[in-house]
Amino acid sequence: MKKVLFSICLLLLGVAVQAQMQDPVEFKSELKMLADGEAEIVFTGTIEEGWHVYSTNLTGGPTSATFTVENIAGAELTGALKPEGKEVEKYDESFGVKVRYFEKSVKFIQKLKLTGGAYKVVGYLEYGACNDENCLPPTQVPVDFSGAAAAGKGASAQSVQKEEVPVVTNEVAEKTADASGVQAVTTSDLWKPVIKELQSFGEATSQKDMSWIYIFITGFVGGLLALFTPCVWPIIPMTVSFFLKRNKDKKKGIRDAWTYGASIVVIYVTLGLAITLIFGASALNALSTNAVFNILFCLMLVVFAASFFGAFEITLPSKWSNAVDSKAEATTGLLSIFLMAFTLALVSFSCTGPIIGFLLVEVSTTGSVVAPTIGMLGFAIALALPFTFFAFFPTVLKSMPKSGGWMNVIKVTLGFLELAFALKFLSVADLAYGWRILDRETFLALWIVLFVLLGFYLLGKIKFPHDDEDTKVSVPRFFMALASLAFAVYMVPGLWGAPLKAVSAFAPPMWTQDFNLYTKEVHAQFDDYELGMEYARRQGKPVMLDFTGYGCVNCRKMEQAVWTDAKVSNLIQNDYVLITLYVDKKDLLPEPIKVMENGRERTLRTVGDKWSYLQRVKFGANAQPFYVLIDNEGNPLNKSYSYDEDIAKYVDFLQTGLDNYKD
Repeated sequence: MKKVLFSICLLLLGVAVQAQMQDPVEFKSELKMLADGEAEIVFTGTIEEGWHVYSTNLTGGPTSATFTVENIAGAELTGALKPEGKEVEKYDESFGVKVRYFEKSVKFIQKLKLTGGAYKVVGYLEYGACNDENCLPPTQVPVDFSGAAAAGKGASAQSVQKEEVPVVTNEVAEKTADASGVQAVTTSDLWKPVIKELQSFGEATSQKDMSWIYIFITGFVGGLLALFTPCVWPIIPMTVSFFLKRNKDKKKGIRDAWTYGASIVVIYVTLGLAITLIFGASALNALSTNAVFNILFCLMLVVFAASFFGAFEITLPSKWSNAVDSKAEATTGLLSIFLMAFTLALVSFSCTGPIIGFLLVEVSTTGSVVAPTIGMLGFAIALALPFTFFAFFPTVLKSMPKSGGWMNVIKVTLGFLELAFALKFLSVADLAYGWRILDRETFLALWIVLFVLLGFYLLGKIKFPHDDEDTKVSVPRFFMALASLAFAVYMVPGLWGAPLKAVSAFAPPMWTQDFNLYTKEVHAQFDDYELGMEYARRQGKPVMLDFTGYGCVNCRKMEQAVWTDAKVSNLIQNDYVLITLYVDKKDLLPEPIKVMENGRERTLRTVGDKWSYLQRVKFGANAQPFYVLIDNEGNPLNKSYSYDEDIAKYVDFLQTGLDNYKD
């Protein structure tokens, strides 16, 4: 049992370091001939696990899949680009709109009508791809088909070269100027690759690794919280009775204790795996943002909160737990210990259920089969550790305090917290349907009231049916009240637009705020690489390149949660020249530019294409957000930085680059 559990832990927690350059989607294109002079261009895409490609005709959100014709003769388009595959539709809380996307595989089909004789079709498919951490810039799949066909009959097709466009390898040559008259000419020195130089500074920690560690810690904290629920506490005397009877042989007692702890872990991890495998990671992800489901989950938390306040009791049928308990007593060997662990899971379900449900819903948004399992592993280990210890020393359990008034305080406190989380789920439904009844300031006002009431309760100013009449407030209870009231006061400025970084993951997005006085934002000095570099050279300053996107959610998080810090904003605005480059900017270049990249020819058509190419060829990366510090000749000053809201790390990142520039 121990070996199996150890193997599971290694499998779940072993994570490979993710490379900077990502190529998670691969498309192949072909021209298929149909009857009656019709044909179709078929784009077949293969998508890596954890990534998704967005569908067609999306508005106000990520990049939609589109087909653009550059040159067409002897044929005409029939209808719009059509997607084929298992399309997932959900409300994306970050974008604030409903989105549709595909996972694992997708087909996009553009139908054509051949008018007879020679034909030529030159164009490209453009699509957007994201995972839960970042998005790729809009990517193009070029096509160039030509051949001959008779009207109303089949035709032959062959791929030919496109019309000539200027070819550039690792540089783009053009003169530009801003309003102040600053001019710059792109040179190969500014565009030359510095990937090896970046690597010499060391690789940054993978954000995916950090997210899995965060999921494990979240589950572990949930398990610790479950230990103090009133449903888990009654298991203590049952454990005392069970293991006192089996404590005659010390060696056997140690084995039984380890088996008991491992059984608890296996039961809960199996639950996480079963739920994920039954519904599927993507289905669970869609469920987590489904409006109806979120309303039901909100109502469930409200019901549990009312129960914890003393309105009624929620318990599983006693015959279930009694039947399992009697089986555990009657059975011998390892099976009896496993049944005892199963009794713990059954009896404590009414309190652990909301915690487990909230955990699974939150981690399912990663779209990974492993994430819910890691969360449940953390939950199970936290829950199992104390019971494993008490199974080693069952006599210690006899000295544990009896459940009483202090346990009811924990119940009521959990009730307030469940009401707060219920509002979070209601907020998702409110955004999905566009009711606008729970805008950011309304949400914050309700949270402020809840935590003020919790503080008053902990101070003994509010009583519930199960509370003792004793008005004395213990020291721990006083400090809990102080923390609750302080948290409520902390949220008050949010009513006028303060960012409130501590609750940004729970509150509705800032755009739902009707009254916003917050103006502390950091803005780029340039949105053009060459102009910004020329200005930095004249001023004698280092440069901070910010590769971002209009549809990049994590980019906005970094700008709101990190850039607004006083130390960060001071360093960026006073010591660096900030150049922000949008890789999805749709402004057309004066003329298309052909480039050779990894032995393949690509065409840069938009300003966003140009900056995306710069990021790939110079820095070997293609995901956003991506921050890199360089001197005014284009050489790196520190390792790059991606999505990580740790302000101290970001300050160190900026300060290290500045120190290296001065040396």
